[in-house]
Amino acid sequence: MRELSESANSVLVIDVGGTHIKVVATRHREERKIPSGSNMTARKMVRDVKRVTKDWEYGLVSIGYPGPVIHGRPLHEPHNLGGGWVGFNFGKAFGCPVKVINDAAMQALGSYEGGRMLFLGLGAGLGSAMIIDGILEPMELAHLPYKNGKTYEDYIGVRGLTRLGKTRWLRHVTKVVELLKEALEAEYVVLGGGNSKNIKKLPPGTRLGDNRNAFVGGIRLWEKKAKPL
Repeated sequence: MRELSESANSVLVIDVGGTHIKVVATRHREERKIPSGSNMTARKMVRDVKRVTKDWEYGLVSIGYPGPVIHGRPLHEPHNLGGGWVGFNFGKAFGCPVKVINDAAMQALGSYEGGRMLFLGLGAGLGSAMIIDGILEPMELAHLPYKNGKTYEDYIGVRGLTRLGKTRWLRHVTKVVELLKEALEAEYVVLGGGNSKNIKKLPPGTRLGDNRNAFVGGIRLWEKKAKPL
C-alpha cells in the first residue's frame, strides 16, 4: 500500500461489514477493527471510527458500504446494521471530503490489473462490479434470474452454499463465472468475498481476490482513473 506525502492527501479507508468495521489509512499500515452489528448506525460508525483512529492523520475518507450506492449515497439501509445511513452527511460528520462506494466495487478497484475485469464477491450475497480500461462500473447482478425461478445470488451466495452443499455450489460458481465472463466480454474474473476460500480449482480465466484489496481500492478511489497494479 503506497504512502502519500502529505497528511491532507492521506486516505482513511473504512470497510463496513455486518460483523466488523475495518479501517486502514495510507500513513498507517495497521488495520483496526470495530465490532458492528444491528446497533451500528451511521452516526455510531463515525463516532467509533474517530475514536479508534484519534492518533491518525488523514484528510480524505473512503467508505465501502454493504449495499447499492448511487451518486455517492447509499440507496437502501443495510440489512445487518442499524439505521440512519441513507441521507447521512458523511463529509460533515468527518469534517473532510468523503467518497462512499459499494463494498464489492471498492474491492474490485483494488484487485484491478488492467483491461476488462469482472469482479464477483462471494459472500452473504453476490457483489459485482466491472472495470474497463480503468473505468469502474458498480453492478447489481445478484438479483437477475438464473435458474428455476431463482437468482444468481440464490445459487452462489451463502444461501446457495447452505442449500446445495459445497460440491454442487462449486459447479454453479463455475457455470455462473463462465456465463457472465462471456456475456460481459471480460478478459478475466476476480473472485472475492469470504466464500471464495472454498474454491480450490478455479474456473479458466479466473483468479482469487483478497479482502485487503478493499483498502487498496479505497485509496484508488481518489485517483481520476484506476491504474493497474
